[in-house]
Amino acid sequence: MLSVVAGYVDSCTYLGLFGVFVAQLTGSLVLAGTALVKSEPGTPAKLLAIPSFFFAGMAVTMLVHSMRKRPRSALAWSLVLECILLIGLLASCLTGMPFRGLDAPGAVVALLFGMAAMGAQSALVRLLMRGVASTNVMTTNTTLLAINAAEILLGWIERIKSGPSGTSNADYVQARCDVAALLPLWLGFLAGTALGAVAYVIVGLPCISLAILPVGSLALWYARPS
Repeated sequence: MLSVVAGYVDSCTYLGLFGVFVAQLTGSLVLAGTALVKSEPGTPAKLLAIPSFFFAGMAVTMLVHSMRKRPRSALAWSLVLECILLIGLLASCLTGMPFRGLDAPGAVVALLFGMAAMGAQSALVRLLMRGVASTNVMTTNTTLLAINAAEILLGWIERIKSGPSGTSNADYVQARCDVAALLPLWLGFLAGTALGAVAYVIVGLPCISLAILPVGSLALWYARPS
C-alpha cells in the first residue's frame, strides 16, 4: 500500500509541480551538483528539497528511537507523521493554486511537504519493516529484480542440465523468494503512478487527498490494541 502511495504522490507532483519527483532525491542531488555551472527555474526549491527529505527522516528516526520498546506504536505514530505531512502538501496546493512556476512560494511549500512526507515514509520502512525493500526508490528495486531474474534463469538452466533428480541450489531458491517480495512493491509503485496521473488529469493537484486515506487507515490499524 505504501509503494502505491509513493508512486501516486510522485506522479501527482511530477505533473503538478513542474516535473519534480518527490519520492526520491536523485534529481535534486544532481541539480545540487550542477547548480555551479547551470541555473534552472526552481533551483532554490529543488535544493531545499534535500534538507526537507533529510530532516523528515531524522524526525522519524528520533520518534522510533523514543518508542523502541513499542514498535507497533512507533509505526502508528510514524504513519501519523507522514499523514500530517501529506495533509500539509494538500493544504499548500489548495491555497497556492494555480502555481505560476516552481519559484512561487506556494509551490515551494508544497514541494517541501511532499519531500518530507516521502522522507518520513522511507525512514519508517527502513526502521520498522525489517527485510522490506524501499517503497519509494525503484532504481535499487529494479536492479535487484534484474539480478534475481538472472539467478532464477541460471537456476532453471542448472536444473535442466542436472535432470529431474537434481536439487534446487540455494541461490535459485533465494532469488525466487526475493522476487516474490520485491515484485509487489515494484508493481504497486507503477500502479500508483498510473492512478496518480489519471487522478491529476481529472481533478488536478487536489487529488493528493486520495493519498491521505490509505496512510491514515494504516496509522489507525496499527494504533489499535494488538
